[in-house]
Amino acid sequence: MVPPRHGRTGIGARRDPRNCTTSSVSCLCDARQPREKTPVNHQPVDTEPVRVVRHPDGVVELRLDDPGRGNALDLRTAEALRDMTAQVAADPGGAVLLRATGANFCVGGDLRSFTGLGAKTGPYVHAVATAAHAAVRALHELPVPVVAAVRGAAAGGGIGLALVADLVLAARSARFRLAYTAIGLSPDCGASWFLPRLVGPRLAADLILTNRVLTGDDAERHGLISRTVGDDELDEAAYRTAAELAAGAGEALRASKSLLCDDDTRGDLRRHLAEEARLIARLADGPEAQARMASFLTSRSRAAVAGGATGASRPGRLTVPGKPGPEPEPKSVS
Repeated sequence: MVPPRHGRTGIGARRDPRNCTTSSVSCLCDARQPREKTPVNHQPVDTEPVRVVRHPDGVVELRLDDPGRGNALDLRTAEALRDMTAQVAADPGGAVLLRATGANFCVGGDLRSFTGLGAKTGPYVHAVATAAHAAVRALHELPVPVVAAVRGAAAGGGIGLALVADLVLAARSARFRLAYTAIGLSPDCGASWFLPRLVGPRLAADLILTNRVLTGDDAERHGLISRTVGDDELDEAAYRTAAELAAGAGEALRASKSLLCDDDTRGDLRRHLAEEARLIARLADGPEAQARMASFLTSRSRAAVAGGATGASRPGRLTVPGKPGPEPEPKSVS
């Protein structure tokens, strides 16, 4: 019942952490991820990190499509996300489905793109956050329901992207981790706005300050997501949910959503996103964040070398200074 998952050959296979090219502190390659089936390509393969797929049944799909990097956010990806989300907002259909190609939903910021910039680090991080925040705002303000499908890692900015949806379905393999403070940064993508409203201030503080990992079942139990499903069922369940909403009473759904997201709520999120962008950019320029990001990247490089030499499969761990019926084919793809 699910449209074919378009993408590169072999996406979604569990990566050996020694060969992981993801440079996000949020990368959870050590989590056991089930192998996805290789998708059938019905559209030309391209190199765009974010795409829009419009289905004849009214579902508009916003797809993160950079599986080799865990759909990590650098400036190019954040700007593509902003632009593609604006395209969705111009014609959202009956429901929007947010999902990702590959084993992970989004592992957060790409730290390699954040380091080695000197005095330009803060402005670069601010530009990444600002572009990503434009996408979060647009998704939050859509008049139609938004469904997110999360598998693997949803971490750092990936958590905010997932939580902006009205309904969030997660595979049982999903792992949620903030990870910002571990590298001297503060949350972005609305994570610090959505979390207290979904799980309460105590658990939100725990997740943000300690960076502990929630499983898919944990996330459902605490109200972070709508429900968990089996890994093999995620795509079908998420698409079916979006299709049912798209076929529903459109005016009633739009009116109901307007009550859930009124002008005051929208304004509050916009102000909060601006403050998140300001704070994370200021911290990124500081010596603490610079040292912690460099330490993390160094630890991953050493682990990759050691793993390659010994054949060990143990991934690089975070270290910080001072501490050890067939569905219809899509009619267009952007």
